[in-house]
Amino acid sequence: MNLILTLLINSTLASLLVTMAFWLPQLNTYYEKSGPYECGFDPMESARLPFSMKFFLVAITFLLFDLEIALLLPLPWASQTNNLNPTLTVALILISLLALGLAYEWTQKGLEWTE
Repeated sequence: MNLILTLLINSTLASLLVTMAFWLPQLNTYYEKSGPYECGFDPMESARLPFSMKFFLVAITFLLFDLEIALLLPLPWASQTNNLNPTLTVALILISLLALGLAYEWTQKGLEWTE
């Protein structure tokens, strides 16, 4: 009974917050807010310019190495366990896989900014 009540309250609260977040900004619209930049300045050029793929690749590379740090963060606490071999094996495999990916990206000139 407690699980059903918790799920019901959580789903009701989540749907209420989503509804409020969707409808409240649409109540008070004006020209500057509905403009492409939302800063009050008139746009100089079109807001729909093509996006450079280099920015996307740098962002993906950053996210991969950020994910590596997040996955390796519990390693110091895990090193205090009695059975250390599986933990270090998984960490070594993860680091090796990411290092191989970085080496491949480097050899394919994926990190070069100029073409």
